[in-house]
Amino acid sequence: MLEKTFYKSLLSHSFNIPVKIIFWDGSSVVYGDGEPEVTVTFKEKIPIRDITKNASIALGEAYMDGKIEIQGSIQKLIESAYESTSSFMRNSKFRKFLPKQGHSEKESETDVQSHYDVGNDFYKLWLDDTMTYSCAYFTGDNHDDLTKAQEDKVQHILKKLNPKPGKTFLDIGCGWGILMLTAAKEYGMKVTGVTLSEEQYRFVQEQIKKDGLEDVAEVKLVDYRELGDQKWDYITSVGMFEHVGKENLGLYFKDIQRYLTDDGVALIHGITRQQGGAYNGWINKYIFPGGYVPGLVEMVQHIEENHMQIADIEMLRRHYQRTLEIWDANFNAHRAQIQDMMGERFTRMWDLYLQACAASFESGNIDVIQYLITKGASGKNLPMTRDYMTK
Repeated sequence: MLEKTFYKSLLSHSFNIPVKIIFWDGSSVVYGDGEPEVTVTFKEKIPIRDITKNASIALGEAYMDGKIEIQGSIQKLIESAYESTSSFMRNSKFRKFLPKQGHSEKESETDVQSHYDVGNDFYKLWLDDTMTYSCAYFTGDNHDDLTKAQEDKVQHILKKLNPKPGKTFLDIGCGWGILMLTAAKEYGMKVTGVTLSEEQYRFVQEQIKKDGLEDVAEVKLVDYRELGDQKWDYITSVGMFEHVGKENLGLYFKDIQRYLTDDGVALIHGITRQQGGAYNGWINKYIFPGGYVPGLVEMVQHIEENHMQIADIEMLRRHYQRTLEIWDANFNAHRAQIQDMMGERFTRMWDLYLQACAASFESGNIDVIQYLITKGASGKNLPMTRDYMTK
């Protein structure tokens, strides 16, 4: 009885759409007016102490283990919880601080490999043909062609740099290599990519050989902090700073500044919260160990403290929402195959992750931002207007 009273209190103001809750004893309640858009079934009680310790971990694990079933859109359910001002997801009573996270080079290597070395065969099932695992960029009426949107994102980033042939280019956290290889093939630059993922490293090596780019492209399996005294004219880093941790974010920008030539330009792209930095317990435990989403003010402060300035800033929140929706559709189109490969618990976990992130972007709980940065005065060697970015 105590558990049900607790849950009713927890959930009664948590959604801005009608939601039906079915409890473990078969009783049910509908929150909101109208026909329920989503039904949540608790097959068994989740201990109160687990919820109050960390609600995201407790509820996420319960869904992974089949103790909670959801009929309807998980994305819509979570987005409604973010949108509801009285939701437990916004209630400080249920927000718990996680222990301080370490980010030594060995810990960073372990964190990255736990996520990206799941296997290229897994990612090939639901990523696009470019094997890009970051926010796409949708232009015009192109809202469904993910490959085109990822290619457009690469071009969007490279054009912002105003790149010149023969210059040097570093991609920190190069993924499966499309950005660095495009910079080499289409913009005539000498490129270096770094990653801590052995799967990505081997993939990019093969692509360099396949494209005959050995003279102008290299990939290194190394921590970005260990690149020595070399400097580059251009630096990109996409979906990387979310992995370095709050305590290392300033050091990350210090290294960006250190690796840039005196007239260098960097494009830093990643998830940022306009409301301030945050952890998510469940995502940290199961998806991105060591992850931290910094706040916008926090990012600007670190850039300024390391003697760089912002030449341009662009929010791409809606683009990442759409990217995640396509990923999840692709994922579920191959769900049976993924479940055979990875197991049911992993499959439920990953589907929850993709839909929860889409909901978080949709609600504005998180954003993805591109920071165009120059060493010294803002944009000192860039064109006077933004027109060059779209030509």
